[in-house]
Amino acid sequence: MESASNEETLPPALPLATLIGRELRGGGSERPLVRYGHSGFAKRGEDYFLVKPDCLRVPGDPSSAFSVFAVFDGHNGVSAAVFSKEHLLDDVMSAVPQGISREDWLQVLPRALVAGFVKTDIDFQRKGEMSGTTATLVVIDGFTVTVASVGDSRCILDTQGGVVSLLTVDHRLEENVEERERVTASGGEVSRLNLCGGQQVGPLRCWPGGLCLSRSIGDTDVGEFIVPIPHVKQVKLSSAGGRLIIASDGIWDAVSSEIAAQACRGLPAELAAKLVVKQALKTTGLKDDTTCVVVDIIPSDHCSTPPPSSPKQNQNKLRFLLFGRRSHSSVGKLGDKKKSASFGFVEELFEEGSALLEERLGRNSLSKANLPPFRCAICQVDQVPFEDLITDNGGGYCSAPSTPSSCPYLCSGCRKKKDAMEGALMKFPFALRRWLPEIQH
Repeated sequence: MESASNEETLPPALPLATLIGRELRGGGSERPLVRYGHSGFAKRGEDYFLVKPDCLRVPGDPSSAFSVFAVFDGHNGVSAAVFSKEHLLDDVMSAVPQGISREDWLQVLPRALVAGFVKTDIDFQRKGEMSGTTATLVVIDGFTVTVASVGDSRCILDTQGGVVSLLTVDHRLEENVEERERVTASGGEVSRLNLCGGQQVGPLRCWPGGLCLSRSIGDTDVGEFIVPIPHVKQVKLSSAGGRLIIASDGIWDAVSSEIAAQACRGLPAELAAKLVVKQALKTTGLKDDTTCVVVDIIPSDHCSTPPPSSPKQNQNKLRFLLFGRRSHSSVGKLGDKKKSASFGFVEELFEEGSALLEERLGRNSLSKANLPPFRCAICQVDQVPFEDLITDNGGGYCSAPSTPSSCPYLCSGCRKKKDAMEGALMKFPFALRRWLPEIQH
């Protein structure tokens, strides 16, 4: 029997559609409960958040339900953060073909998120305002979680197995070497602030503008090499569920992902968010806006409160929350070996962080097959063939092709945005351009 077992081969990897279909047919087909809480303190008043737990893809159809949560950390004013809060979700959903199945919806969602982020950026920049914002948008459908982000507002996942996972990438020039190389290759200058005597101080910034981030929405005055193209990651949780903590950098500059997760285990989401903010303020004081949204994805046959902590541990956490004192026993042990390894299993379905728009929009044949051939992949406006004329470098005109190509179709305005964002990057050596999207952060 032992030798026969050794001869067995591992089953092949299953495609996303098969995994979702299996979930729908049974074994975890019941949708989980989604519970959330939020908290924050304002220093400049530039943080905003979005909570929409009861969205429907198809009006009147509860089986098409999904939830959305987001954090926007504005800078140089609030207008970009407010605009993104009001328009980003609608722009994402406008890029999703109508009448598709749940499997197809989850498959096209990463592409729709890219299109939505870019459209929101284009529309905001047309207003002529100079502010910018980070954006971390989380879409929850059943046990499938999809996160898109630009900037440094982070989303982490804490599973009941005690494993903390980062679902976003920080687009900070100081810490992200690949983004520094992309910005300089696109024509930007990356350096620290120069004082009168030539001394360089502070974090690395992009010039002109002096922004510390390499990706954001808005920031018209900084240059098109600061792009709104998000890092997107999609994961499928086990039937045990998990907890998401979405927060601005006012939290993450004060506490690590592990400490934030450990600090609030066993508490309901509302109290958990308050405890994470309190922990950050206790560590560094109120140096920046601090915003935290906690989302629990809970199996429907479980109670609505996260299970791990004992009553005494919960009392200790509540005592700390109210009076600022806390027992060491209230801290959960990260990666507890005694728990089953499969208890908090998370399967990665998709991850992409390339800043090349054509690559991000052109990789999904399903979405193109369900859209009119001359609908712009970003603004979703239908174009009449040969009507969309753009001026070439010689002052003449070139027209849109009469038949759709394998590349995503862009109207002249969105094509202009694409060309401006990529800039000198397209002159990069081919091998290096191919390498950039495949970097594992």
